[in-house]
Amino acid sequence: MGLDRRHMLAAGAATLAAPALLAATPARAAVPQAGRQAPGFYRMKVGDYEVTVVNDGFNRRPNPGEGFVRNADKAAVEAALARDFLPTGHLDITFNITFVNTGRELILFDTGTGGLLAQTAGTMWDNMQAAGIAPEQVTKIAVTHFHGDHVSGLVTREGQARFPNAELIVPETEWAFWMGDRAPQQPAAMVKGRFGPYPAERIKRVASDAEVAPGIRGIPTHGHTPGHTSYSVQSGNGTLIILGDVTNHPTVNLRNPGWHIVFDMDAAEAEQTRRRLFDRAASDRTPIVGYHWPFPATGYVRKAGEGFDWVPIQWTSQV
Repeated sequence: MGLDRRHMLAAGAATLAAPALLAATPARAAVPQAGRQAPGFYRMKVGDYEVTVVNDGFNRRPNPGEGFVRNADKAAVEAALARDFLPTGHLDITFNITFVNTGRELILFDTGTGGLLAQTAGTMWDNMQAAGIAPEQVTKIAVTHFHGDHVSGLVTREGQARFPNAELIVPETEWAFWMGDRAPQQPAAMVKGRFGPYPAERIKRVASDAEVAPGIRGIPTHGHTPGHTSYSVQSGNGTLIILGDVTNHPTVNLRNPGWHIVFDMDAAEAEQTRRRLFDRAASDRTPIVGYHWPFPATGYVRKAGEGFDWVPIQWTSQV
């Protein structure tokens, strides 16, 4: 039905009045933006054990196509990033640390950057607090390897022990390398400074396949460093692998296990380790926590051509 003249006049009058109404409306105050992310922790159960993954921020590596992968050209690396809708001009490498509460012990796996490295890292302290975890509650710290982004959280900025009640469990081969004469001088000095505040009797040197606690055992995953060790967590019918640096970002050398990252100290051994571990994890459908995987860093791997895909575990509000 068309508008008659009376309706048209009424509509015209309303249009003429609208600017006056707008002018009379008081200006609204700007709504401030938060400018920060929600607390970065995530919980899941593995059998009777409670696992908490805590984010420690990230480090932005510029130009990942140049020098980050030793045996792949820039075009190949940038194509891999673009395939996963990632920027090609930089790569954000995430840090995630894992706590396992067995009901009797609170075990921490690696300690993050401690806020001593990249400016965009060091969020673990706030996120631990948000998760209700205090450093003095930690009874054991199982270390995967001694690179700075894994051991710097052992100490405060003043160089004091950050975890006053923790026993440190370290792979014997890793300890022997970094405390010996073969390690590069500058990173070795850093490592000694991180462990130095802890009494010798609280540092337990073990084989890479040693049992850390009931159901928790090391997995030798050498190559990234001489004594690099991942960990298997088993409780009831649940199982989990805490990965360490068997891979870096999954887009890079999970999808391409033959790619050699600049941080791998024995790249050929690291590749063999990667393929062997992920072949088994894919076959067994074992969930994994990846230290450098996007938060919350939990998921599965499955075979995909010559490499592997990462399948994130679906986030749930229920532990």
